[in-house]
Amino acid sequence: MAEQRMPMSGRPAEILLVEDNPGDVRLIQEALKDGKILNNLHVAGDGEQALAFLRRQGPHAHAPTPDLVLLDLNLPRKNGRETLVEIKNDPTLATVPIVILTSSQEDADTLASYQLRANCYISKPVEFEQFVKVVHSVEDFWFSIVRLPQETT
Repeated sequence: MAEQRMPMSGRPAEILLVEDNPGDVRLIQEALKDGKILNNLHVAGDGEQALAFLRRQGPHAHAPTPDLVLLDLNLPRKNGRETLVEIKNDPTLATVPIVILTSSQEDADTLASYQLRANCYISKPVEFEQFVKVVHSVEDFWFSIVRLPQETT
């Protein structure tokens, strides 16, 4: 594993992964563990859990505000589109960057995600090496290049 460095914020990056597929969760965990940026990965299995985490409800009362949310579209209970709408319509959450990371390659899903104010749309590659490369690219872009808003609370 390469040595990990702090993001520009000077603290580990807080990432919320909203994904119901255990295999994809493991792949992303491994890719981020082996990535360049020191991070804390939090996982929610559906949109309702993600919103509870983001709103610091119930067992998430002390959850950090994520620097980035990786959001799948096809989720149980509350799907990714519904979750994205709620996040972007909540003034306290609207500035949290949302990367759609999904298996869908449908143009309609891409367009709808951007219309709902997603910050980025990425189709999950099928091959392991490409999947890891995509996760590393997301990590590098969002935590080494982009200037993210800092939490003020």
